[in-house]
Amino acid sequence: MSGALRQAKIPARNVGVFVQAVDATRPTLAFNAGAPFNPASVMKLVTTDAALELLGPAFNWKTAAYTDGVLNDGVLVGDLGIKGSGDPKLVMENFWMFLRQIRARGIRDIRGNVVLDRSVFEENVYDPAQFDGDPQKPYNVGPDALLLNYKTVAIRFMPDEAGGLVNVVMEPPLSGYIVTAPRLSKEPACGDWQGKLQADVGVGAAVFNGAFPAVCGEKVWYIHPYRMSATQYFGAVLRQMWSELGGTISGKVMPGNVAPVARLLAEWQSPAVPEVIRDINKYSNNVMARQLLLTIGAQASQAPGSTVRGAQAIRGWLSAKGIGADELVIENGAGLSRNERIAPNTLGQVLVAAFHSPVMPEFIASMPLVGYDGTMRKRLRGESVAGQAHIKTGSLNDVRSIAGYVQAASGKMYVVVCLINHPNAPLGQPAQDALLQWVFEKG
Repeated sequence: MSGALRQAKIPARNVGVFVQAVDATRPTLAFNAGAPFNPASVMKLVTTDAALELLGPAFNWKTAAYTDGVLNDGVLVGDLGIKGSGDPKLVMENFWMFLRQIRARGIRDIRGNVVLDRSVFEENVYDPAQFDGDPQKPYNVGPDALLLNYKTVAIRFMPDEAGGLVNVVMEPPLSGYIVTAPRLSKEPACGDWQGKLQADVGVGAAVFNGAFPAVCGEKVWYIHPYRMSATQYFGAVLRQMWSELGGTISGKVMPGNVAPVARLLAEWQSPAVPEVIRDINKYSNNVMARQLLLTIGAQASQAPGSTVRGAQAIRGWLSAKGIGADELVIENGAGLSRNERIAPNTLGQVLVAAFHSPVMPEFIASMPLVGYDGTMRKRLRGESVAGQAHIKTGSLNDVRSIAGYVQAASGKMYVVVCLINHPNAPLGQPAQDALLQWVFEKG
């Protein structure tokens, strides 16, 4: 490992390492283990472990529909309220089934408004451009008590050379939203096809002023339509899907609180925490991790969820385990941050304690299996450690991090943490891979 770091020109002071057998009282290897590092996405391990223990493995999120009016022969004269609880996985197929429940209760035409109640989370101004100036990236979507389909659209470009045009399809379709296709280009290279499209994704239309090279073949671009508010996006999806189910909405789709006198009509329950954290850790889903932190805060304080309340709950949870974490900085719980900090020793202790938790199997199964899936599927595939370690990865421009568990050839289980903070951090991956292989062989 040290040779790989030298080759990458990463000074030892910019690396923190913690390795400990899960049944040991002291680490096998600790280097700069008490220093605070930016962990990038391995911070998700703290958030997801806390969620498993604080929320419980059976916890799920509920999205509820309420009526405030009179229902007669399929016509609701009054408002329909939809109250969210922060479901991180209210994807299109789940939302469609929820709307089917509402239709099955006899509602066809809504003559009032649809009121979106997000009161379970604290109202907050969120700037999707703050992290890296690229608000269109799906990972920059902010938390939302009624997060729908990660507030993302998938735009598929299908060149038709015979017709001399590009067919464009957007999922999910948004009611009243206009998509103007790009020109078809015959240039010989695909290259930066997204840049060539000259995209202008607005509130009511997506216009592609450039061209799409036919040589690219079919492509999909996942976009956060950040100029649309969460309410506008939810409303456009809702109107389209409700229309496809044979219904109409006469009023507005608007934010508000469900009336105290409103009656519960239907309820959708999300998957439980273990399935949610699997998506978060295997694929490093940032917006789902943010949802989790706010949910922890809401449940712990019985007040609207916020980052501050979530961070306080996690600090209290760590303290109860006897894990001192004075250096810990939690900004969003996802690691998509320049400010979050944790020491390798703190993260290592969290992982050692997690191994002895009743929910250990669910936690370990949420992490990528080295050489097989998630963000580790292409790493160490030809090495003997492949299939013998569950490792979460993290990466920012100047950060590369790994943390998780290695089952050594001896049969012993080890916690491994390696955090690198340096401009050459992207070159540090071979050193981290060497550490995993070393623990497997020598542990």
